[in-house]
Amino acid sequence: MRFRPILSACLFLLLFAGVARAGGKALFYTHDGVAVSGYDVVAYFVEGEPLRGRPEIAVKWRGAIWRFVDHGNRERFEADPHAYAPQYGGYCAYAMASGSVSGSDPRFWRIVGGKLYLIHDARRFNLWATDPAGFVARGDKNWPAALFR
Repeated sequence: MRFRPILSACLFLLLFAGVARAGGKALFYTHDGVAVSGYDVVAYFVEGEPLRGRPEIAVKWRGAIWRFVDHGNRERFEADPHAYAPQYGGYCAYAMASGSVSGSDPRFWRIVGGKLYLIHDARRFNLWATDPAGFVARGDKNWPAALFR
């Protein structure tokens, strides 16, 4: 009985380690460890546009560095990172709908149902934009299992 809490903690750590770097792919798509290519994820919601964050206003969360345009946005993120972090770890939402994993370009984005989705390029964004709800439903079914393929 005394070992049950220790065993539970060990199993949790092993599970978390597997998800943090699933199948060799990081849980969040990054460039040199910086999430969303350095764009401020809060700005998508607050300003309605992608804005580059400043390196001196950053926080490390879930193994990635997240940059912000100002301290207010950093504080908003720190208070509720799940509300602002992009879906599918910032990987391309169009690719995720087909069960594959591809990088994204933060200039191609959409907020659907209060969640941020990033797309690889303009062509894929235009295809994804024809049926965001359908692509999200398919992407949700594939995430995070696609990281293990």
